[in-house]
Amino acid sequence: MLYAGAFDLAAGAYLLVALALTHMTIVSVTIFLHRHQTHHALDLHPAVSHFFRFWLWLTTGMVTREWVAVHRKHHAKVETPEDPHSPQMYGIARVLLLGVFLYVKAAHDRETLEKYGHGTIGDWIERNLYSRFPKSGVVVMALADVLFFGALPGLAIFAVQMVWIPFWAAGVVNGAGHYWGYRNFPVENASTNIVPWGILIGGEELHNNHHAYATSAKLSSRWYEFDIGWMYIRILEMLGLAHVRNVATMPGIDPFKTVCDRKTLESLIHNRYYVLARYTQAVRDVCMREANKLEAIPGSERKAEIDPRALGNFARWLRFYTWDVKARHPIDLEPVLKKAPLLQTVYSMRRDLTELWARSTVSTDQLVEQLRDWCRRAESSGIAPLRQFSRELVGLS
Repeated sequence: MLYAGAFDLAAGAYLLVALALTHMTIVSVTIFLHRHQTHHALDLHPAVSHFFRFWLWLTTGMVTREWVAVHRKHHAKVETPEDPHSPQMYGIARVLLLGVFLYVKAAHDRETLEKYGHGTIGDWIERNLYSRFPKSGVVVMALADVLFFGALPGLAIFAVQMVWIPFWAAGVVNGAGHYWGYRNFPVENASTNIVPWGILIGGEELHNNHHAYATSAKLSSRWYEFDIGWMYIRILEMLGLAHVRNVATMPGIDPFKTVCDRKTLESLIHNRYYVLARYTQAVRDVCMREANKLEAIPGSERKAEIDPRALGNFARWLRFYTWDVKARHPIDLEPVLKKAPLLQTVYSMRRDLTELWARSTVSTDQLVEQLRDWCRRAESSGIAPLRQFSRELVGLS
């Protein structure tokens, strides 16, 4: 007869136990490994920090320094051949289903650890137990599951625990989070928010928001987005067990401000992805009306002048900015821009705006003057939404 375990529960209760245990693991990953250790978005009380480390040792066998190094490299090399787990490089199926193997490969690369694994916890217990015997905790967890819940239920719960992080974190967040979903911010990579709410992934499904504001302890940015990890952080903070160091905030607009100054420039650079998102929102309707005019040209004439895919490419550019919906290849807009001066103006003005924070050799005063020139050109463009956006830009504070 198989061992029955210390607790004899109903089948539904075993499921709830599995969900509770795996949820604690997700919370440990998002709060401790990701927001605390990798991005230093918050500080944790030593007791809380050690509990998360201990729990991750029991349930994943992941080493803090390795996880941090792999994720930092992802940010530094995102969507390039050096990205440890980009579905744009490896294919969505491989990252979604086999992402854990890509993580293990990157985690065992000494150069990655030395370059990106700095500043993590390295105390005695980390060096002599958690990092030295990373798989021992998993064995302890397996024995505990069987001891408490019996042979079959215990092993089933243990199996769920073992596949939870490899599937949801290494597969879904790293794979689907760079392939499907919606975007709040036009960052220069394919990151997306998978769903507007999520409990199973601890808030990590808001991946586009995270790439826009990597050091923010809060991952949600819209009213309908629910970051359960942030809820736990706020509870810990109220209990005096955590201190939030950085949270992404949206800039204010001073309606009485009429001239760009250094403060305008600083706010623009700090909130550049928010500004670009606002730019897209401001000009989208007028651009789509102009694109519809091109579509209204008789089919034979339009086909002779514009590739049928070009108009769709422009619509995708408005939403994603240089990244296509699936393949994420750079989008060729020239066929449309040549035929529509208004679209050419919108496109070039956006490009010039992004160049303001890319000019590292130009002085602050020169950048302020270039920003003023950009606003003057927007005002004289004859495009009403562009003029309105320019006035909002001047009022940044």
